[in-house]
Amino acid sequence: MISKDTIKTLVEEWLKQSNYFLVDIEMDADRIAIEIDQADGVWIEDCAELSRYLQEQVGDELGDYELEVGSAGIGQPFKVEQQYQNHIGDEVEVLQQDGKKITGVLKSVEGRQFVVTAKEKQVPEGKKRPVLVEVDKEYSMDEVKSTKYVLNFK
Repeated sequence: MISKDTIKTLVEEWLKQSNYFLVDIEMDADRIAIEIDQADGVWIEDCAELSRYLQEQVGDELGDYELEVGSAGIGQPFKVEQQYQNHIGDEVEVLQQDGKKITGVLKSVEGRQFVVTAKEKQVPEGKKRPVLVEVDKEYSMDEVKSTKYVLNFK
């Protein structure tokens, strides 16, 4: 029986020769699902190449599993820091622990901290009506439920 650590080691070895990075590996009794990503998107040919590489390296043991190699999926929550880095300047949706959603532009990422510039209504001093202003909100990747890229069809 093949281990998840063995698969991870082999995937990371293959990734060294590319711009891709590992997002996730899910493994159960009969299925191995590997998610990879890169700034320019994932090509099906590269997924097939990684799949062939794993089959060559592992051999018959892999025959017991259904192997899936694919992209992390656009619009899916980020799982690793590199996904945050790749989306600096893009619109994202942050789901906070309290269930509140904030949408804004991912401004910066430093370690596991990130900043989103969002618009919110505030009443300026000496005024009666609120106006929309841009506010930087700082978050920790460990303290939000999820963050994901917002698809815009404009």
